Amino acid sequence: MASQTQSVTSVGVSPEEERRNRMVKYLIAMTVRVICIVCAVITQGWLMWVCFAGAILLPYFAVVIANAQSNAPSGKKLTAVVAPTLVISADAFTDAKPRNDA
Repeated sequence: MASQTQSVTSVGVSPEEERRNRMVKYLIAMTVRVICIVCAVITQGWLMWVCFAGAILLPYFAVVIANAQSNAPSGKKLTAVVAPTLVISADAFTDAKPRNDA
């Protein structure tokens, strides 16, 4: 069985870079939330309620978006993993001698 070595190009993003990307996404979402709160305080009517709804619902969506993993192929060719299979034919069991328990 030939062993396949790990390629440097197939290694994923480092944990520090992934954490930084999530923090940037979350920071942008929370900046939009603060803008929604400020707009809700200074506006009136239906726009005020839209801003309040955005300020209330945005934290949930910000966490979901920040933690979302990209499943899109990034131009890397992924290798398929093939599990070995074991095949046993019935012929292996017919050659056995019958037991004589008498």
